[in-house]
Amino acid sequence: MIDHAGIRNIIPHRHPVLLVDAVLELSPFDRIVTVKAISGSEPCYARMAEGLGSSAFAYPKPLLIESFAQSGAVLWLESIKSRGESLNGTLIFAAARNVEFHRPVYPGDTVRHTLKIDQLVGNNAFLSGRSFVGDEPVMTVAEAIAVVRPNEGIARRA
Repeated sequence: MIDHAGIRNIIPHRHPVLLVDAVLELSPFDRIVTVKAISGSEPCYARMAEGLGSSAFAYPKPLLIESFAQSGAVLWLESIKSRGESLNGTLIFAAARNVEFHRPVYPGDTVRHTLKIDQLVGNNAFLSGRSFVGDEPVMTVAEAIAVVRPNEGIARRA
């Protein structure tokens, strides 16, 4: 439905921290299904020592949460856009609570995130969902919060 090039037009993230490959389904103000293919060429695996076992290559949990959050950002921003509106300011992933990991993710896995918007309050979005590899759940996020804050006062690099 939305390919990688389209995602780059929605959220500001770029390589190596753009962690959504494609959007499979999107229902504005309701739900989104995205995918992220995990590769052994991910930057997180650079400089790994030789001879490590498979368990050393578990995809970092914070990156899995970030991929989930970016999927939520796509859902939120595309929902707003569907009304002909936009959010002004800086999009910030504020928090994830009650996150449960069911099993590790490894290179060769394709993670499918399924999220829904639970509530929108002003410039704050409350999201929840699950992530899968195949039909097997790998992560449940009971609550994630994204916010948009005014650009003034947010430090930027030159």
